[in-house]
Amino acid sequence: MALSPMTAVSMTVNGKPVSGEVEGRTLLVQFIRENLELTGTHVGCDTSQCGACVIHMDGRAVKACTMLALQAEGSSITTIEGLAKGDELHPVQKAFKENHGLQCGFCTPGMIMTAVDMIDRIPNLDEETVRAELEGNICRCTGYHNIVKSVLDAAEKTPA
Repeated sequence: MALSPMTAVSMTVNGKPVSGEVEGRTLLVQFIRENLELTGTHVGCDTSQCGACVIHMDGRAVKACTMLALQAEGSSITTIEGLAKGDELHPVQKAFKENHGLQCGFCTPGMIMTAVDMIDRIPNLDEETVRAELEGNICRCTGYHNIVKSVLDAAEKTPA
């Protein structure tokens, strides 16, 4: 079996320029986790159903398991590791911590990345909107109550 040819890919991840050689079929989530060793972005299903792999690409939340690394060429990527400023947690991370918006933590990075995007896009969030926006993120441990509470708390504390 012949190996697929390798192709160079370059992008900015968490404010730093990065590049690497990838096969054409390499998923963005694989590049982030395996090439860049940023393991906060999780792989939960490989079918775009669970949302554990949500990252921000050029300011929009996307599921990194449904994109090829080559599709991110030249893009600006933010992963969960890029949200905090040093030891200072992002307001959404703080809200998840303060409101017990996690249990095992597996889905949490994707939930947080989705929440940040939601808060940036939608003014005056309410519970119904938050629940609808989180439909692409699955948590197998909680009943979502504290996740929704965390998002609403962060939205209240985030300046418009």
